[in-house]
Amino acid sequence: MTSGKTVPEYQLYIHPQDVMELRKDIWIDDPLPAVLKINKKKLDIDFAYRGSHIRGFEKKSYHIIFYKPKTYLRAKEVHLNAEFKDISHIRNKLSLDFFSEIGCLSPESRFIFLKINGKNEGLYLELESVDEYFLAKRNLAKGAIFYAVDGDANFSLMSDLDKGVKQSLEFGYEKKCGSEEADFYLQDLIIKINTISKLEFEKEIIQYLNVEQYLRWLSGVVLTQNYDGFVHNYALYRSDQTGLFEIIPWDYDATWGRDVNGKDMPEDYVRIEGFNTLTARLLAVPSFRRRYKELLLEILANQYTAEFLRPKIETMYHLIRPYVARDQYVKDRIELFEKEPDIIIDFIQARSRYIKSQLSHLD
Repeated sequence: MTSGKTVPEYQLYIHPQDVMELRKDIWIDDPLPAVLKINKKKLDIDFAYRGSHIRGFEKKSYHIIFYKPKTYLRAKEVHLNAEFKDISHIRNKLSLDFFSEIGCLSPESRFIFLKINGKNEGLYLELESVDEYFLAKRNLAKGAIFYAVDGDANFSLMSDLDKGVKQSLEFGYEKKCGSEEADFYLQDLIIKINTISKLEFEKEIIQYLNVEQYLRWLSGVVLTQNYDGFVHNYALYRSDQTGLFEIIPWDYDATWGRDVNGKDMPEDYVRIEGFNTLTARLLAVPSFRRRYKELLLEILANQYTAEFLRPKIETMYHLIRPYVARDQYVKDRIELFEKEPDIIIDFIQARSRYIKSQLSHLD
């Protein structure tokens, strides 16, 4: 989605008293009023900190809700991610663009440079919100969208958090949009995933889940090696038209060889079979397992190659380098930043070799 040779500048103006309130309590979720100027256009907005553990970082991430006008570029809200732990600053965007390349629904993103009350705040990644506006922009049918917000979004009846039986099948999810009836569809999906017999699973699950699309997503999360992506960092969309659920990636900075803390992650850290209850049940079906293998082979030959990804990586790197150098929070890491494109390419090649060595597991 990045276009041109410059990064847009966002100027955010917040009342000093509100700034003080935020600094006193980083866990305030109630949005505060502010003014955002983009290309001389004035937007009245509500804003708040976003994320969980990332709120403790010196460089904050923000949730922006447009108030007047009610939308901007056909969006009601956007997320400004600091990408503080990703030395490269490009892993999230590279991942989300990659998912689009392999045929998955995926949020758009672009780099922006943020100023707050006239002071440089630094380079950010603007992420499209997955909501009813996301659907409308793509001419998709209306439906319900649920965000996976913690480890209980594991498609299981058992909790990943306390290791007991879930008290509610909606644990791990927050509904972004959709009718009250949609809650029951989500519950029904999870029940069916866990109770359909092995004999009936192949023909029954396709009445609830877009299996082809899920296997494409599985290919993407395995290849980018997002360890948390199987029980977190995704959204579910249930189309009112088809009645089927689809899965959408979200927040993919811990990928391409680094973990959530920015540490090196070896190329064999995530197995080819992935994780979570739904994935396990699907891959237990020979026809689904064969299709997953076909998709991996197709993507490994086309989109998941150094030749295909290097130009994208280098374009992003050259676009944002001047802005990284101006970012007070990360400019001291510029020498590390400059090494990241090669580190990512090396990971792609190593991960590709590893996945190819594991393909026989899917026979």
